[in-house]
Amino acid sequence: MSTKHFVTDIDKLVVDALEALTLTNPDVLYYKNDKVIAKKSHDPQRHVAIISGGGAGHEPAHAAFVGEGMLTAAASGWIFASPSVAQIERAIVAVAGPKGVLLIIKNYTGDIFHFSLAAEKARSRGIPAAVVVVGDDVAVGKTKSGKVGRRGLAGTVLVHKVAGAAAARADSTLKEVVAAAKEVADNLVTVGVSLNHVHIPGRKIEEENIMAEDEAELGLGIHNEKGCVRLQPIPSLPDLVKTMLDQLTDETDADRAYVDFATAESVVLMVNNLGGLSPLELGAITNEVVGQLTSRGLRPKRLFSGTYMTSLDGPGFSITLLKASDTVLKNLDAPTKAVGFTPGSVVTSDSPSRVIVESVARKTERSHTNGQAKPSILDPAKFTSSVKLACEKVIAAEPQITQYDTVVGDGDCGYTLKRAAEAVLSFVTSSSTSISPTVSTLQDLAETVENNMDGTSGAIFSIFLHALATSTSRFETVLDENGWGCAAAEALKTLYAATPARPGDRTLIDALAPFVETLAAGEGVKNAAVAGRKGAEGTKGMTASLGRAVYVDAKGYDRVPDPGAVGVAELVEGLAVL
Repeated sequence: MSTKHFVTDIDKLVVDALEALTLTNPDVLYYKNDKVIAKKSHDPQRHVAIISGGGAGHEPAHAAFVGEGMLTAAASGWIFASPSVAQIERAIVAVAGPKGVLLIIKNYTGDIFHFSLAAEKARSRGIPAAVVVVGDDVAVGKTKSGKVGRRGLAGTVLVHKVAGAAAARADSTLKEVVAAAKEVADNLVTVGVSLNHVHIPGRKIEEENIMAEDEAELGLGIHNEKGCVRLQPIPSLPDLVKTMLDQLTDETDADRAYVDFATAESVVLMVNNLGGLSPLELGAITNEVVGQLTSRGLRPKRLFSGTYMTSLDGPGFSITLLKASDTVLKNLDAPTKAVGFTPGSVVTSDSPSRVIVESVARKTERSHTNGQAKPSILDPAKFTSSVKLACEKVIAAEPQITQYDTVVGDGDCGYTLKRAAEAVLSFVTSSSTSISPTVSTLQDLAETVENNMDGTSGAIFSIFLHALATSTSRFETVLDENGWGCAAAEALKTLYAATPARPGDRTLIDALAPFVETLAAGEGVKNAAVAGRKGAEGTKGMTASLGRAVYVDAKGYDRVPDPGAVGVAELVEGLAVL
């Protein structure tokens, strides 16, 4: 778990974060002493008020959900601690009127006591008040949860959204808004998983909360409490998602069959980031969940994927399913100005939300002089063997190149080279590929690299290889080493026109240029490969003037050579073996 934080005073952290909402949402007020965020433009004479809240640490819930079409106010406690009765009561006074107020809370003892008492005090003031408790967790099960019931998790956000949309209509009564909220709460199921517990800023680490590298916890709550099951080793993502969906949808599991999705008009899916996942990883998880859910015959009509209810920086996610009526879908689709809410997407079988095509169709085919194919320029057997060996050397060198790039770059160079090498290797060894000894083969290889190697190095390799194909097209016979040298020298000139990189700049050019120049001088591919390796090793201690290495601590230059140059050296040594 991460134990480093920019703000370690947790009281200041909470009040400052709440105050920041007045900067991002002009329609809210901040009652600092009460830690209450309230909607400015709410008219208690015309609209039912919706109030929620709980401990801080679940952002964007609850305060960032205050806004037109969602919550009217939110009361925040300190981190993972319920707000007091006085705070909740002041939130009610700030926004509630004759139309009444609905308090939406998660099923935790402190929240229930405090919000229920505040509701009772509101009634004594003559303000109609109702409470809806959300318990959507399935992991604990009916037997263990007993009288306490299910914990409230991320599904609560969908209750906020539907109730808020209902309350936004001036003709809605408190009874109708409560009914809308209860319909969602009664048809929700959620389960969460995490790779570790969270660290509260300024707090001592509890050793029992630290998971091993190969452990995860399934069925955890949102207050950093332990999960129901510790998984060791960590399952693959498909296996993990299957387990979670089983808990959510298995009607034969008497302990967890809370909602019968077989009779659902529509299914709504929420994939929620518990705080510590990158959008990239959450996207991959969402894709897996949607795929598995659809394969079960439960294609979601609405998909919510994002950060809705967190546990500080928890490195995990939760899956929520909602059995929804058409009315619920309309309320979910209704607009909101709450700054923390990420709208869902519509997914229907009639108009699919996504279209996946393998690649863009070629608009033009390669042309040849007088419509005739160019003569052979390659020795197919030797060419295929050399390319295979070169790719295998690059793949084998990936760990070392990655380690170098971790020191002087962003750590992706080894993987980038490996990905391209694997694609080229697949191309030349595929049973469906015929390596014909023509310029077209070089063009195909150049495009394989272009399609599978990103970043600056991918662009450099692609330009060079395309230019090499163009250069070789001028030859009418099988090329010998001297011919390849001449073609490579022309390709290098083309590359130089596209980049200012030159030998001495600490880039892959430091290996590529001496290789090409030695080959063009007629000294043979083996000597050229030696020159390429020497050029790569010479980058150790060299000051960078281009690329990401410019921005790193100069101490790194002395420790390792340039990763891209090492990759080139591995590649050309493979080409020189035969």
